[in-house]
Amino acid sequence: ITEVRKYSDSLILHAIEFELRREGQVFVLHNRVETIDAFTDKLRKMIPTATFIVAHGQLKADDLEARVLKFKQGEVNVLVSSTIIENGIDLPRANTLIVNEAEHFGLAQLYQLRGRVGRSRIQAYAYFLYHGQKLQDDAKKRLRAIVEACELGSGFQVAMRDLEIRGAGEILGANQSGTMQTVGVSHYLRMLKSAVE
Repeated sequence: ITEVRKYSDSLILHAIEFELRREGQVFVLHNRVETIDAFTDKLRKMIPTATFIVAHGQLKADDLEARVLKFKQGEVNVLVSSTIIENGIDLPRANTLIVNEAEHFGLAQLYQLRGRVGRSRIQAYAYFLYHGQKLQDDAKKRLRAIVEACELGSGFQVAMRDLEIRGAGEILGANQSGTMQTVGVSHYLRMLKSAVE
């Protein structure tokens, strides 16, 4: 189940406590290394019953591995991390994902991150939280697309939507930010087919 919501401490509190009650684990993604420890301390104060560990790419390899291993072995139940978790960490007990500042991520990245949860038979939850009153159009489209692409095997649908949002650029050239979005992918492909014929 994927939800896009405005950031709120109470939502994070509810999501983490719900997962802990069913003895699961939680990924919290906070992709700013300079503030990740302060954010984790804030969570610790909010939810003293949870155990937290921080992981990000600027840690030494041994330290990072030890921290992720602690999470995998169930010694801690909340992993607060940067986007390093999108690279294939497979933990069946982790069934809740909370992404802070989701408006800053690309659609393919959001889809990849969501794939970190729901890897067992237990119902998984993904919360994409945004900040600010008004989202930019592209961010709004990306977050709407990730909610719509909730069926198994919807990666192609996500890729096509991403292509529509960002544009395709030149097919054979180096410039990859063109005007396909202006006419839409399906109409563009019809025009391309006609030109080729």
